[in-house]
Amino acid sequence: MGKSYRVYFAGGLFTHKDLIGNAYLADEIQRCSNGKFKCLLPQNIEFRSMNPKSIRDDDIVALLESDLAIFNYDGTELDSGTVVEYMFAKFADIPTLIMRSDFRDAGDCGTPETPMPWNLMTSFYPRTKTYVVSSAEIYRRSGKDCQKMSEYMAKEIVPLLESLLQTKPTMKKEEQEQIYDWLTRMPNFSEDRTQEIKTALAKKKSSGLL
Repeated sequence: MGKSYRVYFAGGLFTHKDLIGNAYLADEIQRCSNGKFKCLLPQNIEFRSMNPKSIRDDDIVALLESDLAIFNYDGTELDSGTVVEYMFAKFADIPTLIMRSDFRDAGDCGTPETPMPWNLMTSFYPRTKTYVVSSAEIYRRSGKDCQKMSEYMAKEIVPLLESLLQTKPTMKKEEQEQIYDWLTRMPNFSEDRTQEIKTALAKKKSSGLL
């Protein structure tokens, strides 16, 4: 097996449909990429007995430690936590995929040629690709088989992740240390997470992602 990349997979995780859908798609992305892209689901690192700030802190650090990120933009209103995490990914210059399987129109930007049915303030950032598909259509096409539905989506997502690996960093080399230092202080972590974030930066540099 060649090099593998950790992909932070953010989205709603509040209902059984969210949890199952996230898990199915994450597994299929890893399988269809032959283990190259391994998704980290926040639902698998959070423990509801922890206090909310600890959950938030751990999610931010896990995102900053990841090589790439996927953000699920389903819903008539975007999940606010997912949007915050997306912006953190952009601050950290993480290659990012925004995906939407909700067939309802929403938002105030995009065209038929370049659909982006969500709020324009979360659009047009660098090192970002989009994947918009109708889940109802894929469900019918897959013979109402949820596993096949996830496989169909994963086979389209994996090439997009591959192309994101080829995107050049937006952040200049001379800015990296200063920006990542700010990212250790800006969230007001309850505990010192400096070393974890410095290690993440070093890993991104060595792998050519920054």
